[in-house]
Amino acid sequence: MRLLVFFFLLSFISNAYAQGSDFILLKKKNKAVKIFYKSDNIEFVTTNGAYRNALITDIKNDSIYLQEFLISRVLTTIGTFIIDTVGSFRYKYYYKEIYHFDRENKKFNVAGSGGTLLGGGSLLTIASGVVYLIDKKDFSPTLLATGAGLAAVGYLMSKGSNKGITIGKKNYHLQYINAARIKK
Repeated sequence: MRLLVFFFLLSFISNAYAQGSDFILLKKKNKAVKIFYKSDNIEFVTTNGAYRNALITDIKNDSIYLQEFLISRVLTTIGTFIIDTVGSFRYKYYYKEIYHFDRENKKFNVAGSGGTLLGGGSLLTIASGVVYLIDKKDFSPTLLATGAGLAAVGYLMSKGSNKGITIGKKNYHLQYINAARIKK
């Protein structure tokens, strides 16, 4: 009896197969940077300017199917807040309608730090100029040069910060991969 069950399971397993899901590749110079699968979260801006931060429910026929959740903070009777899903929206986009992705690294804000350095350096430069006009003996040219240098470094940091990935610029492009089962 056990031998019969073993052969039955073996024949069932040999006829079983798995079909991979379609996916989308984000490539830079023909090298994969990121792969988007079904059930991944994706955040992008479309060519029409719509911002989406949603869950990928399906990828098929050159289209990406999304479900975006509307989340709200709800006040409880004891005065605390809970996060509740109020509703959800479903979208379907052709994969070439994706225009822009944000950068993944959100640990350090280079643009914000550059703006802070720019503001602080400008303030030091202006204050040093005011001290020069009012009291020339207390004027410090090193403080003026330091303030101008900090402002310049801050400007360069905010200009060279991560602006995200724009499809079509710097050799970024999307590729749809159809992983449908090949019929024999």
